[in-house]
Amino acid sequence: MMQRALVTGATGFIGRQLCQTLQSKGVHVTALGRAPQDGPWDVFRSGDIAGILPLDLCENIDVVFHLAGIAHAMKMPKSEEGCYQQINVEGTAHLLDLIRESEVKALVYFSSIKAMADPGEACVDEGFLAKPTDPYGASKREAEENVLAFGQRYGFHVSILRPTLVYGPAPKGNLARMIHAIRAERFPPLNIQSNKRSMVSVNDLISAAILVASYEQANGQVYIVSDGHSYSTRDIYLAMCRALNKEPPRWSLPIWPLSILAAAGDAIGRLRGRPFVFNSEALRRLIGSACYRNDKLRGLGWQPSQTLQDVLPQMVAGE
Repeated sequence: MMQRALVTGATGFIGRQLCQTLQSKGVHVTALGRAPQDGPWDVFRSGDIAGILPLDLCENIDVVFHLAGIAHAMKMPKSEEGCYQQINVEGTAHLLDLIRESEVKALVYFSSIKAMADPGEACVDEGFLAKPTDPYGASKREAEENVLAFGQRYGFHVSILRPTLVYGPAPKGNLARMIHAIRAERFPPLNIQSNKRSMVSVNDLISAAILVASYEQANGQVYIVSDGHSYSTRDIYLAMCRALNKEPPRWSLPIWPLSILAAAGDAIGRLRGRPFVFNSEALRRLIGSACYRNDKLRGLGWQPSQTLQDVLPQMVAGE
């Protein structure tokens, strides 16, 4: 069924590896990005998902993998939060207009686990329906709803993926920063063992995307993607120390100094009109839980093949 695929956001961490996997399976890959780059694709098309896109972008395409969007940024000033709506919601709607006029057979939308409200200490599945209240999560949830409504209205095969924190070679974001800080011996040796965080390897996320693109039962469905393991902050810290061949300190830092720093960061952020680099949200991400179940995706026969420990040697080598 899948002979020709379009990947939006193809130059990103996940998109580039998705293109490479598709090519290895004999799929002709068209990549969409803002500026031309060399990479694992057959054709590169330049365009802005929230601006101008080639009108023939979806011609001769079987499956669209939609990754383009703006990611959650903790330091995003409130005055710029409208970018989430413009890019994630309106940009997705723009792409749907092009798909509607084409012969595309399936669309896989890479959403985010942030399209759900924070579950607190519970470990939840897709049945947890509480909506997010932050602008980023709300934009991803609205885009999801638009994709599902589009599929139902026009008879397209659409599937939604909600990845948990994604790890893999040459990581980005918080995982890369944590590896760098531990390497430089600047990461506090926290002893947080009770929290539970879900993650998934980029390879397993890609295998899930390819599966739902062609599996009839996945039409109109939303899937959480995780590797099925729960990692505490201490688990992640010790695993990174081992991968870096660093002996962790025998002492550990209590939470209260970080709580004071986070409160100070909140105050600084309010004064300057944009979030400070370390604040209460950053602390919550560091010590809080974010646990999600993958039973629904497993019901399609999908099985994760990697854990964080499996991939960390490649991550520290590429960081």
